[in-house]
Amino acid sequence: MSYFPTFLSVVYIVRNQEKKLETFVRHASDKLSLLVKDYELIVVDNGSSDKSVNVLKKLTGESGYPNLQVYALIKEVDADTASWVGVANALGDFVAVIDPLLDDISVLPDMLDKATAGADVVFAVNQQKPPQSIAYRAAYGAFNFIFKMFNGLHLARDVPQFSMLSKRVVNFILQHSTPAITYRHLSATAGFLRVNIEYSAKPLAIDKKKLSESIDRGMRLLVSTTRAPMRLVTSLSMFGAVANLLYSIYVLAVGVFKADVAPGWVSTSLQQSGMFFLISLVLLVLGEYILLMASLTNEGPRYHVGQELTSARVTRREKLNVEDGASLSADHLRRAE
Repeated sequence: MSYFPTFLSVVYIVRNQEKKLETFVRHASDKLSLLVKDYELIVVDNGSSDKSVNVLKKLTGESGYPNLQVYALIKEVDADTASWVGVANALGDFVAVIDPLLDDISVLPDMLDKATAGADVVFAVNQQKPPQSIAYRAAYGAFNFIFKMFNGLHLARDVPQFSMLSKRVVNFILQHSTPAITYRHLSATAGFLRVNIEYSAKPLAIDKKKLSESIDRGMRLLVSTTRAPMRLVTSLSMFGAVANLLYSIYVLAVGVFKADVAPGWVSTSLQQSGMFFLISLVLLVLGEYILLMASLTNEGPRYHVGQELTSARVTRREKLNVEDGASLSADHLRRAE
């Protein structure tokens, strides 16, 4: 395995994994200590309902593991927001986001090789997927098709969650008003040098994802990355307004040039077409207003950190050539004597 003289931050997203946490941390620490000069392991506990926080407190204690940062969220949030909690607090030259149940940390050397060679963003795609229901796979495929049609990217293949970002990319995302939302797609659409690699490893995940939660997350991601859905609404509103206006003209023409028209047909048709014309016009203006407000809005924080823990030992601090005040005072006394 190659050795890289760089500072790497690795973000783990976990939830209700109290029995596996120490295994995850130990395995990651063993790998990272041999891979890079300096590292930090950031564990984001996504609102666990078990005793995960107690385990993490122990792991960051005096007898625990070095270079470990823990951010325990008070409630569960979506995976992208949880990932951004770790990315936003990372200090490394490069930041890797890993789901230990789905991704393989052994791929990091290949990703670092691409990143240190100049790639701003490195994505890794696992060819082996955890089992999911037929309904989930169908909805997942439909979402990726729609997302690619609107954004030109197949989200699962081109922008997987297992990623490594340079500090330059992280700082760029931080400039946006809602970085927790734009984080998921911006690194792939902002013109940075991007590299995708593939690997094959059996995922540890055994629980199937909930279709309802995935649909909610997918819709939120879709409407936050493109104006196309709302633009479709405004286009249909404009079409409805124009169509009803033309129909009104047609009704007037029939009333003027045709003698045998059913009594009341002209007035009823004009009333209906005029009403639908006004409704379409209102929807058109309202849609454009929503698009404008969406581009100007600045949302508050989407997450809140309930607890923050840090290892009692941080090896990069031990490497600093700094003497404490007590030793300096003793040295001055010796020189004075």
